[in-house]
Amino acid sequence: MNLKDYIRSIQDYPKKGILFRDITTLIKNEKAFTQCIDEIVERSKKFKFDKIAAIESRGFVFASAVSYLLKKPFILLRKKNKLPAETHSVEFELEYGKAVMEIHKDSIVEKDSVLLIDDLIATGGTAEAAAKLIEISKGSISGFIFVINLFDLGGSDNLVKKGYKVENLIEFPGH
Repeated sequence: MNLKDYIRSIQDYPKKGILFRDITTLIKNEKAFTQCIDEIVERSKKFKFDKIAAIESRGFVFASAVSYLLKKPFILLRKKNKLPAETHSVEFELEYGKAVMEIHKDSIVEKDSVLLIDDLIATGGTAEAAAKLIEISKGSISGFIFVINLFDLGGSDNLVKKGYKVENLIEFPGH
């Protein structure tokens, strides 16, 4: 099964000129979703890690299933003011402005190694902010696994240049 066949492409969403890669068509198909999770689990064997973290919100879909199968703690990286306890925060640039991502201060303990899972990497700003949150929490990044890499937008390459290990299941051009 080719997982690419289960990704819907939507022209001019969320704004004109953007070709949006929609994972909802993959996760609504039980065989495609199962294969996707199995592939992430298989690729996770390349990394040594204590915990799994995911970026809100689509990353939660994949990372929670992997966390369950691997019996690893699951850490939420969320938008500002979505976590109830004390948090670390990082502000970062988005294509359309700025955003803030947060993590509970008690989610990571010193020397925890964390595998970050997300649905898609484009320019890499959100992934870099997630890595910064883990590092502020005194953890380390074991690596990243993305379902989709928009290869011509450079995010994955930027992470590799910064010394991070990166895996992805599917590649598409970003435009």
